Amino acid sequence: MRPDDWHLTDDIDDFLVRAGDFLRSRPALHNTPLTTIEKLRTRGAAAFGSEATVFGRLESGGEVHAVCYRLATHRLTLTPLSPEQADALAVRLAGLNLRLSGVTADQDTAAAFAEAWQRHAGAAAEHNWRGLLYRLGTLTPPEPRPQGRGRLVDARDQEHLLRWVNEFVAEVGEAPLDAASWAGSRFADKRFTFWETPDGTPVSMAGSTSMVGGMIRVDPVYTPARLRGRGYAGAVTVAVTRAALTAGATDVVLFTNPANPTSNALYQRIGYVPLADFAGYAFS
Repeated sequence: MRPDDWHLTDDIDDFLVRAGDFLRSRPALHNTPLTTIEKLRTRGAAAFGSEATVFGRLESGGEVHAVCYRLATHRLTLTPLSPEQADALAVRLAGLNLRLSGVTADQDTAAAFAEAWQRHAGAAAEHNWRGLLYRLGTLTPPEPRPQGRGRLVDARDQEHLLRWVNEFVAEVGEAPLDAASWAGSRFADKRFTFWETPDGTPVSMAGSTSMVGGMIRVDPVYTPARLRGRGYAGAVTVAVTRAALTAGATDVVLFTNPANPTSNALYQRIGYVPLADFAGYAFS
């Protein structure tokens, strides 16, 4: 494995011509690259900052084996790599003096690259995120289902949606949003559903990405703390999942915090199956 086997470009169209089939070959595992790169393709680099995104593909013998990309935030995202492949990428990027603020990938890949980046770039790495990726098996709505129905969020709900999204990001440690920053956020191009009680009161919400490569990701799912434990999160997740299947999705996925036993048990009850552990590291 040679560092030069990693081919880098800032041309998204050329990258997708060469690596698009590889990304679509495992849509569940590659769900984040698929959705992020599609957003870049349709909305341009301004959706993630002013600096050009760097795309990379690991290619040998005319076959793509892995991809990476670094956004304007300088955070690197990787598809699964062996330790040798991760080391070759670190050598390639360090040789270009490319700045990295961190890495996100499946757990083994993220750890391997963080170690390699320490060796070749001298940057200390701090483990700062864990996620567990689930893929839908057979949808199994929970019984008894809470009374009410799912309803697509529309323009009249924007203030309510923004308030709940800000409650959600506060819980997961992300930056708050306002009406001006909403358009550039990771939530702007998602489709949201409220679960409403019979009198029309929203009690839970779930979002979903657009379908890319046959895959839709459910994200986020949120119920205000005072309303939890009543089955609303399960009901709205089932509603959004069913809509994804109706739209033709072959892979429906979601991420959870592996340290939260309540959400992990819920998703498994309704038919989601653990697929892979993911991790994030921040670099000094």
